[in-house]
Amino acid sequence: MRPKLESKLVEIDELLLEMGTRTEEQLANAIKALMTHDIPLAKKVVERDKEIDELEITIEKKCLDTIALQNPLASDLRKLSSVLKIITDLERIGDHCVNMAEIVVEMGIEPHFKPLIDIPKMAAIVQEMVNASLDSYSRKNPALAILTAQRDDEVDAMYLKIYKELLEIIHEDKSHMDQIVSLLFIGRFLERIADHVTNICERSVFIATGERVNF
Repeated sequence: MRPKLESKLVEIDELLLEMGTRTEEQLANAIKALMTHDIPLAKKVVERDKEIDELEITIEKKCLDTIALQNPLASDLRKLSSVLKIITDLERIGDHCVNMAEIVVEMGIEPHFKPLIDIPKMAAIVQEMVNASLDSYSRKNPALAILTAQRDDEVDAMYLKIYKELLEIIHEDKSHMDQIVSLLFIGRFLERIADHVTNICERSVFIATGERVNF
């Protein structure tokens, strides 16, 4: 039974990393659409969300079938249970990308009332975190997972800075209220994505070491 089980685990790994790659693409495209007012690209992000949802369902089924039919060892069960949680976080990251893309569509081609500086910086950190969390999973590298999760504090600080600055602008001039509210939501979605990344990192550490951590 072991060779067949190993084959199933490899297949699950490949599917999870494919899901991760598509999620990274969704995030990159949502941010690009925001920065360039690319409405067709934003709509493409919304349309492609179903691909991530379908992968989640496929991976979940394969994990449950493997648990039921392949007599996995304790370490295998640790991995499979973690995969079930990781794909949930990836699916939610995908949902946040859709949320951002929908906001871009609503904002339309109206120029940004001020150059966007901090949001793209925050987005770049979040993108790096998503990539590194998947790398920590594939390489079974708990040290990388820990370092990646620690960057969540950096994202939180940037979001707080953006939040305060945008509220100050609203207080002084309400003429850009709609766009400012949209940017506040985008900042919040990026902050939430970083939270989901920390969850992935926690599970990566658990898979590699058997230790439960809480970042």
